[in-house]
Amino acid sequence: MITRLAEWTLRLRWLLIPLLFVLALLAGAGAGKLHFTNDYQIFFSKENPQLLAFERLQDTYTQNDNILFVLAPDNGAVFSRDTLAAVEWLTGQAWQIPYSLRVDSISNFQHTYAEADDLVVENLVSNAAELDPAEIERIRSIALSEPLLINRLIAPDAEVTGVNVVLQLPGENLTEETPEAVAHARDLVERFQARYPGIEVYTTGMVMMNNAFSEETRKDMATLVPAMFALIFVILLLLLRSLTASLATFVAIGLSILTAMGLAGWFGITLSPPSAFAPQIIMTLALANCVHVLVNFLHNMRLGHARRQAMLESLRINIQPIFLTSLTTAIGFLSMNFSDAPPFRDLGNIVAMGMGAAFVASIFLLPGLMLVLPLRVRPQPETRRVAMDRLAEFCIRRKRPLLWGMSALILLLIAFIPRNELNDEFVKYFDPSIEFRAHTDFAVEHLTGMYTIEYSLPAGEPGGIADPGFLRRVEAFADWYRQQPRVMHVNTYTDIMKRLNMNLHGDDPDWYRLPRERELAAQYLLLYEMSLPYGLDLNNQINVDKSATRLTVTVESMSSNDLLALEARAQAWLQEHAPEQVTEGASPTVMFAHIGKRNIQSMLGGTTLALVLISMILVLALRSLRIGLISLVPNLVPAAMAFGLWGLLVGQVGLALSVVTGMTLGIVVDDTVHFLSKYLRARREQHLSSERAVRYAFHTVGTALWMTTLILAAGFLVLAQSAFEVNAGMGMLSAMTILLALLADFLLLPPLLMALDRRRNY
Repeated sequence: MITRLAEWTLRLRWLLIPLLFVLALLAGAGAGKLHFTNDYQIFFSKENPQLLAFERLQDTYTQNDNILFVLAPDNGAVFSRDTLAAVEWLTGQAWQIPYSLRVDSISNFQHTYAEADDLVVENLVSNAAELDPAEIERIRSIALSEPLLINRLIAPDAEVTGVNVVLQLPGENLTEETPEAVAHARDLVERFQARYPGIEVYTTGMVMMNNAFSEETRKDMATLVPAMFALIFVILLLLLRSLTASLATFVAIGLSILTAMGLAGWFGITLSPPSAFAPQIIMTLALANCVHVLVNFLHNMRLGHARRQAMLESLRINIQPIFLTSLTTAIGFLSMNFSDAPPFRDLGNIVAMGMGAAFVASIFLLPGLMLVLPLRVRPQPETRRVAMDRLAEFCIRRKRPLLWGMSALILLLIAFIPRNELNDEFVKYFDPSIEFRAHTDFAVEHLTGMYTIEYSLPAGEPGGIADPGFLRRVEAFADWYRQQPRVMHVNTYTDIMKRLNMNLHGDDPDWYRLPRERELAAQYLLLYEMSLPYGLDLNNQINVDKSATRLTVTVESMSSNDLLALEARAQAWLQEHAPEQVTEGASPTVMFAHIGKRNIQSMLGGTTLALVLISMILVLALRSLRIGLISLVPNLVPAAMAFGLWGLLVGQVGLALSVVTGMTLGIVVDDTVHFLSKYLRARREQHLSSERAVRYAFHTVGTALWMTTLILAAGFLVLAQSAFEVNAGMGMLSAMTILLALLADFLLLPPLLMALDRRRNY
């Protein structure tokens, strides 16, 4: 049947070539519907409990999407006339940023004080250019003693300050809304620095991070995609030693990528940093299929065979293994649909479609192209096959030491797996060379943190936030958090109430405490709210019916485990001291802290299912339960070895690495399938012993295996150069897994076969 299919493919080449081009173009038309998302929430499924908790918080209070301008005067003096004037100017201009909802700075901080029997609420800084030294010193004293400002908008050493702009993005088209706001912010920075050259400006915040997701992905694609094409083309030329074969391969690859990305557009898939790199992955995988066909084809021609006969023989021995490897690779990537992160589901689906297209291109398009394009192959000895023959002899002579040595190496590397720690710090998703990361690192080091934990603490009834008992519990919770290591700032409504109580007792510091009567607290709040200017109300801290208040904790950069441990201690404190206020912490930081663990748990099912399906397919296709079970060893140990090596060298795994096992499972099966198919062909058709069958497999497919491994590893290593850590880590670990898979197939599988497949007849 396979021989007939091969003959049919070559006979109908003049029909198949234009037909496949037309079909690829029709599918590729959908690529115009693709668009990037720049919303970090794309990493979370709609059912994600941490996302749902955060959305409830945002629905109750104002959003926390923000742009933070961090100002660092060259002279290190925030409290100078020039710097305060600059802060005042920037605060006023920041209101012009599209979708701005609120602007906070030391300039417009609503300072309160008593004047006779009245409560005065006014900007801390007004007309900064006209301030005298005494007034500046008064402002400095107030700002540096205000808990709402320290480590939030002013550094304790008064060398750095911030202007925080909260945005209310409509959410109708974030692809346009976010860049619009960021572009205006960057323009504002340029105007600011032209006006105040002695002050450095750094920008960070959630809106800047969202923009960095899409911006850096586009930059990566503009540099890494051409680099990958160039690298792989050079490798192909060196390995195949044929310009025609290299160009035909690129045609097949291009149509595979076009088909997959076009279908993604037709299916409405949105591109994100992980899924945007599907073309590179498809390129490397499609290349592997083509190389298997071409290596055997060119080998046959160099032996003097006619072109058609050479291709016919290549197809005869490659159609089944290429079909199997395409199927198993697709299953591996489809297992990513179990991921809790939608971008990885999209990546898996796009690559799976690409593998289908790559199979069609390598079997029905590439052979026809090689027959119709001009080709010149000179007969010459195959020195690479000699090297493979020597490797085969080495494996046969040293089968026992290799079996025990490889087993020891595998166990040694697996022992390092527990050294891996789950960690997803979203700021560290970006390389330090990226502006957002560099600016955020500066902000964290000199002013305030990017990571937060937020709570909506319920009072239990409308107006309940004025209850003295509730206020005391909130204050105690805030004080407990301030005592925890690595906590930078706690923003709580109780600090406002204590200040108001002091103000309305003649600014007597002894009265800097919470009011003891509910009616008094309610009156303070009403008086204060009536005095606040537009845009600076308390909707960011208390809900509409005053039955709950928001408490925001800002922490230093810390690992996911440390953050989750801190939040767990907070939950325990609430359970013991304020059971009525028990509520889960919510924020993007909490969401990302959970995502790695959730993804690993969800991917366990997907990877297990993929393994079962792939194993069943191999047993049925190879028609041998024994060989199918033997194949599990070289299919499973590469990922285990890679994670062990990662634990030894790096020690941290996160969102992207949690999908690598499922993603690479189908890829590492490729080498095993090709080796075993040739081994079984020798055993069944030529009735060779296991040792001689191993020799035949090395001679027939060994060269193609190391070539495809080199190409696959090179492709993923290019991905590892991404400035986006999620892609870089995924690329590096995948490359390690693929290289270790070749090691297992060359040095472990042959000794296993010779030890466990001793029967004489098939």
